[in-house]
Amino acid sequence: MQTELKTVIWFETLSRGDVALVGGKNSSLGEMVQQLGAKGIQVPPGFATTSDAFREFIRANELNALIADTMEDLAAHKITLQEAGSSIRTAIVKGDWPEASRAAIVAAYHELSERSGHSDIPVAVRSSATAEDLPDASFAGQQETFLNVRGEAALLAACSRCYASLFTDRAITYRQIQGFDHNQVALSIGVQRMVRSDIGGSGVMFSIDTETGFDKVVLINAAWGLGENVVQGAVNPDEYMVYKPLLNQPDLVPIVEKTLGAKEKKMIYAGRTGGDIKNVPTSRAERASFVLNDAEILELGRQAATIEDHYGQPMDMEWAKDGETGELFIVQARPETVQSRADTGAMKSYTIKEAGPVILKGLSVGAAVAAGRICLIEHASDIDRFVDGAILVTSTTDPDWVPIMKRAAAIITDHGGRTSHAAIVSRELGLPAIVGTGIATHVLHDEQEVTVDCSGGDAGLIHAGIAEYEVEELRLDHVPETRTRIMLNLANPSAAFRWWRLPSEGVGLARMEFVVNSAVQVHPMALVNYDTLPDDEVKAQIAELTQAYDAKPEFFVETLARGLSRICAVAYPKPVIIRMSDFKTNEYAELLGGHAFEPKEENPMIGFRGASRYYSPRYREGFALECRAIKMLRETMGFDNAIVMIPFCRTPEEADRVLEVMAENGLARGENGLQVYVMGEIPSNVIRADEFAERFDGFSIGSNDLTQLTLGIDRDGEELADLFREDDPAVIWMIKTLIERAHAAGAKVGLCGQAPSNDPAFARLLVEAGIDTISVTPDSFLAVKTHVADAES
Repeated sequence: MQTELKTVIWFETLSRGDVALVGGKNSSLGEMVQQLGAKGIQVPPGFATTSDAFREFIRANELNALIADTMEDLAAHKITLQEAGSSIRTAIVKGDWPEASRAAIVAAYHELSERSGHSDIPVAVRSSATAEDLPDASFAGQQETFLNVRGEAALLAACSRCYASLFTDRAITYRQIQGFDHNQVALSIGVQRMVRSDIGGSGVMFSIDTETGFDKVVLINAAWGLGENVVQGAVNPDEYMVYKPLLNQPDLVPIVEKTLGAKEKKMIYAGRTGGDIKNVPTSRAERASFVLNDAEILELGRQAATIEDHYGQPMDMEWAKDGETGELFIVQARPETVQSRADTGAMKSYTIKEAGPVILKGLSVGAAVAAGRICLIEHASDIDRFVDGAILVTSTTDPDWVPIMKRAAAIITDHGGRTSHAAIVSRELGLPAIVGTGIATHVLHDEQEVTVDCSGGDAGLIHAGIAEYEVEELRLDHVPETRTRIMLNLANPSAAFRWWRLPSEGVGLARMEFVVNSAVQVHPMALVNYDTLPDDEVKAQIAELTQAYDAKPEFFVETLARGLSRICAVAYPKPVIIRMSDFKTNEYAELLGGHAFEPKEENPMIGFRGASRYYSPRYREGFALECRAIKMLRETMGFDNAIVMIPFCRTPEEADRVLEVMAENGLARGENGLQVYVMGEIPSNVIRADEFAERFDGFSIGSNDLTQLTLGIDRDGEELADLFREDDPAVIWMIKTLIERAHAAGAKVGLCGQAPSNDPAFARLLVEAGIDTISVTPDSFLAVKTHVADAES
């Protein structure tokens, strides 16, 4: 009995303190079974072999001397890495199981089968090294995992292969990098009942944003079938993101991102007898469908938050959905070790000055820029060709690629999501990477010069040629306090999380049209009138974009709401002022399907824009979709910190018409705490400020348009550019007068523009005039803070 206890330990008797006994992976599984089962965390039942069992296997087969001698020969460069690993692995696989160990593993397997109500159940056999998954040793996946293993003989063979995988080339290299003694590392094997995710789905999730370290979200990747494809980056998965602080309110759906992945293939059982798996193409319906519904996304988000709370640190987890029962299981959990250890006192901002055309796009990893020559390698057998400092281009990576990845300047892959092997290792190494491009190995070639740009948020861009770029370090250690509240101008949802560490007072300007242009891409009226669109090619493009939605307008509402939610999430619960769409007609026309719905104007800058569109028959149904998106954002998702702002509102009478249309669409000022602001950008907004203040809660001064319309100068015109000055006395009078009249009427006033960051005197003027808020771009936040602090002092 003593021998059995030494060889095999059930998960329910393990805890996270047992790393030396069963490794990080198995001790964590035991911890969750013991401590979190009552909190709704389901872990497939199973058992672990101990590190003592591994050492007994090595001793019984007299392999200690072989391993030591081989490692010495490798260190002395007498043999190659490949020769060393191969000889040790071969010896381990050929070894015989000590009788006591064999009997204990077989008995535990039969007991697990009995507990599950079947004989010879399929199990997952996972390696858990005693030096794996520690805070300073986070390259998981160095050893092997075997799925759908069934029967005594197959189980023992898989266990032997797990032991052997402790000496793969990648594992040996990894230990050398980390400084671990090969003789001090042992291996535990976890044997778990298989979750039928082969007919369900599976994936990876992090309780932190993997790119920015934003700690208020859970990132979930999902694909059909067994989870190895997501881990390895063999498919482009669905991506979901959940906002944690609102998860405890059961009536809310705080899913801030839902991106449909291609999910080109799925891993399934290869036969009824067990032991084999295979990849098969997914159906068209599977590729066009999300793996998880909203309820399942929220449930996984809650589980991630529960696990993170228990461990007291951000976590990296693998999950599986049983296709027979619909149950969600956590099959692995370990500490996240990149963003949680990042320097929180500094931020780097990359700015590309001049770049060539964009060749390709994908998902960005690491908010950095790198330029150089491509080294395209399609197969691991060719990695010896890699040139140090080159940009690695390949289809996908696995742990065998780590030795050359650490020598690369950047990485580009065809397949994979933000939780794929290539993404995780790039993050570990501090390299920019662009994953999931789909066709990088087809359109890029060896020695081609490119620039890898991951500085703009989720979308990574590959530019032709070597671009010039600047790197600026923003230190957050000593940000001055100011009475005037300094807010951010944010437009790009995919980049919003980059700025969560800035101590701003919220977002003073979120431009809805930017979200429409980058995320929705389709003119709202083209979605409302989809069936009668005259252009078949446009209809086909819209159909592809909206394939996951039965009703085309719902695509606009959900996509816009989720894009805006990422901006709201960064600031929550501080205010986020969302300006309703302010495209000019020529800009609207460039949206997909837009030409059919926009008039041609000689001067769109002062034409059919802003408030005048919202009640017009030409656009009223489109504005209704904008209102529905805001209602979803505030009431369904829970971001009630969103404030609506109306641009280019020419008269108080026009304001009344807009407010009436908003109320008809469920956005009545004052209801559910809704505030409505107006842009102060037209002289009439200043002249009739008292009347506007009766209708709106606040003003935001748009200094560009106000200067343009006060001085009568086209703000984009080159001939008169030297006359376009925001500090012209006439413009200053407008600003001061608006602040004075708005405050007298009880309304707040802010300014959104670059002038305070470019000109300390302008910042001082605003402070002296008593402005409530100044909203600036993130890269100028610290400069404006400093200018305002100086002015206030």
